Amino acid sequence: MSIRPIVTQDHPILRMVAEPIAQIDDAVMVLLNDMAETMYAAEGVGLAAVQVNELYRIIVYDVGEGLVELINPVLLDYRGEQYGPEGCLSIPGLHADIRRYEWVRVQGQDRFGQTIEVEGEELLARCLQHEIDHLNGILFIDYIEEENFSVESLAE
Repeated sequence: MSIRPIVTQDHPILRMVAEPIAQIDDAVMVLLNDMAETMYAAEGVGLAAVQVNELYRIIVYDVGEGLVELINPVLLDYRGEQYGPEGCLSIPGLHADIRRYEWVRVQGQDRFGQTIEVEGEELLARCLQHEIDHLNGILFIDYIEEENFSVESLAE
């Protein structure tokens, strides 16, 4: 395992749509391990593969309940609304209040290829939405800059 450099806001990969993982192989296992180590070293709660310069649909997170790895995560369901602080390891030093869904249900695969579903609210819901946004080339600052931002825009 190794700590990888985290790309910052000006890196073009952060605006690209990540590619799905077709096969979980040794390279994916190494990436998952490195992502977890990198996230913990940076004292983050979540990390997307694009943040370590890998254009794959992989996220890792730990909101205090242990490490979770999601390959090809998809937002299946959502409800409610929350408004609260958010930051990003790729935009160090910037924090802003962002509107997100209060509760989400996400499906993906674990490192063994097994389908898993995660339901979360509050911080976990915020983290999942933030990291999945990264996989779609969206940064949390995009929500700050939109004058007519509404929670419905998150489903697009």
